[in-house]
Formats: sequence, structure tokens, C-alpha cells
Amino acid sequence: MRTFPMFLQMAGRRVVIVGGGEQAAQKARLMLKTEAEIFVLARDLEPELANLAAQGQITHIAGRITTECFVDCALCFVATGCPGNDMALHALAKCAGAMVNTVDQPALCDALTPSIVDRDPVVVAIGTEGTAPVLARQIKTKIEGLLEPRLGELAASAGRLRWFAAARLAPRRRRDLWRWVFNGKPRHLFAGGAERAAIQLIKSAIEADEFAGSRSGSVSIIDAGSGDRDLITLRGVQRLQEADVIYYDGQHHPAVLELARRDAQRVEIGAVDGCADWPADKLCQSLLAKAAQGERVVLLDQGLSDDIKRRLLETAGEFGQGVSIENVPGVSSRSAPPRNGAELTAPTLQARGCR
Repeated sequence: MRTFPMFLQMAGRRVVIVGGGEQAAQKARLMLKTEAEIFVLARDLEPELANLAAQGQITHIAGRITTECFVDCALCFVATGCPGNDMALHALAKCAGAMVNTVDQPALCDALTPSIVDRDPVVVAIGTEGTAPVLARQIKTKIEGLLEPRLGELAASAGRLRWFAAARLAPRRRRDLWRWVFNGKPRHLFAGGAERAAIQLIKSAIEADEFAGSRSGSVSIIDAGSGDRDLITLRGVQRLQEADVIYYDGQHHPAVLELARRDAQRVEIGAVDGCADWPADKLCQSLLAKAAQGERVVLLDQGLSDDIKRRLLETAGEFGQGVSIENVPGVSSRSAPPRNGAELTAPTLQARGCR
């Protein structure tokens, strides 16, 4: 990535927009979604901006633009509509140390504005680093259809109840709770307009520690194929995102690990077969011990022997009935497309076992 996506705290911070025309109005509409203080620097304002200034939603500054205008601003938009003016104003803002977005000039941008799906406080930002804004809008349209209009209200309610859940539930049970809230009945109630019923259901579930979520640990053996993340099945991705602990071979799985929860514990086991530090018995004991503590454990499998899988199943009984073992198949590397545009010639297909 040439740019790094990050959400900025905007409440009470100064945003400066230079320009009084349509481009400036577009940026003002965007920033009015935030809690920032908006200052528009321009001699004259187009009607929409003039109306916003009259209502007190923005502050209009019609005087001479100097370096001091940009001091302590969180973000500056340069949007006069004239490339020459924009370049000069960009230089002025940079002298004040401002973070600048110059409209339609990516080379003069410290920050790029993404396409936004707004379900405040749930916000999805889609960026293409300025290369394909039409594609970003297409993706935005698809995501708009996936997220129900009241999802943000459910997220805000969950946020208000986080302290209540933290006081009564262990970390693992809290994750189970929120998984149930956002996948189960509370979300459906909210989507249907039954906000009070949904909130009361969540409160009751927290108080009783009763909701759809397993208390027992598990081991999921995920077929990682050749190590390419596009060969992981949807179920495999779900297990990675739910995992508390992930055992992996660091030589083969860096791309697959990008799909996992960032706060999951990661245990590098090296090459499983023949690795003196991780013989089969040690690996099985470690996996099952973690699961017996109620953890969701994932083992990324890239050619594990059937013997290891058999030992896991045999040993699981020693750790009690609560531990479940799941095998999550992947896409066979034989079915994967060739890398670097290699052609599937007859000898190649025969080498892969195809007739």
C-alpha cells in the first residue's frame, strides 16, 4: 500500500477548506458528517456554502489567506477549481505543517478522501489511492446494499453496553456475546425497528450469561493449500477470524495470516513434519491443552500427515468432552491457477496428475 487507511478523531478540531465554489461545497458536505469545526477561506461563496455560513454550520473567512490560516488545523482541503491557485495554496498550507488534500491533484495530497458507506458509528471507507474512483463508487454501492440502514444504531447501543458486559463476562464470553448480537436475534430485531426489545434481550443475556455461544474450546485444522489466501474456503476464513490461538508455519503462511484476527495469539511451529521442536505428540498436546481452556484454536495445515490428525482425535478424549475437532478442507493446489501466467500445457497437466 502506498497509503495507509486510518480514521482521524475530528470532534472539536479545525478543518480548513480553501475555495468558495462547487468543489469546496462537496468537501463541506463531507466534513459536515463529522464533529469538526469547519472554516471556509474564500472571497465569495456559492449559494450552498453561503447558506451554511448563515446557519452557523461553517465559518466564512473572506480576508487574505496567510500561513496562519492553516496553523493547528487537522486537515486542509484546497479546492479553488484552478490548478495554479491550488498549487500555490498547497505550498502555503504545507508551510504551516498542515495535512493537505488538493482536489483532483493526487501528487499534492497527503490524504485522499475515500468513498464512504455511513452507518454512523459504523463507517466503511473504500479507497483506490486515487487511481479508480469509479470503481470505489461501484464497491460502495454494493456495500450499501449489504448493510441495513439501522446497523449503526445497533452498534451504538452495543457500545453503550460494553461496560455492562465487561463487568459480568470473561473476555471469551464477551466475544461470544457480540458475535451473537451481530449475527443473531438482536440484529434482526433492530433491523425490524424493535430497538427496545433488542436492547432488553441483550441486557438479559448478559445478566444470565445465556446466549448462543459455545463455552467449550475447539481445534480447527484448516487446509492452507499452497499458502495462497485465495485458496482458503469461507469457513476457513471464519475460523481464522474467530480464533484465539493460531498455530502456523511461518515459512508458508504469511498471506493466510492476513485473514486472521490481529489480536489472536500466534504460535509459529516451523515445518511440522520432521521438526524436532514440534514432534506430533507435542503439537497435539499443545493444541488440545489450549482448547481445554476454552480457547478457539486453529492449526494451519499445509501437508500435515494423517497420523497427526489421527492422534488429535485420539487424544481429544483425554481433555474432556468439551473439546471439538473440526477439519476444514481447502481448495486443492492442483486446482489452483498457475502462477506468473504459466500455461497449462499437456506435460504440465500430466505432471499434476491430470489425464
